[in-house]
Amino acid sequence: MSERSPKRSFAARPADPEGWIKAPDRHAPLGQPAEDFSARLTIDVTSDMRGRIKIAAFQRGLTVADMLRALFEREFPPRSGEGQ
Repeated sequence: MSERSPKRSFAARPADPEGWIKAPDRHAPLGQPAEDFSARLTIDVTSDMRGRIKIAAFQRGLTVADMLRALFEREFPPRSGEGQ
C-alpha cells in the first residue's frame, strides 16, 4: 500500500499567517492586480443586532457592506509602511 500524502485538515493553522491572509483567492483570474481582490467575511450576530445594523445603514444612506467596510478601515488601519 502506498503512503498517503499529509493533508491539512479543514481547521489547520497556516505556517505563515501573514502570507496566508494576503494571498489572493486561488480561483481569481490571472493577471488581475492584488488590490482588486476581495474576501468575504461571515460573522454571526443576533437578529436584533442585524436589524440595528441595517437600520443604521439605511439612516446613513449606505449599504450595510459599505458602512462596515468604513468601520473596519477606522478600527483596523494599515500598519505604517503598508500600502493599501
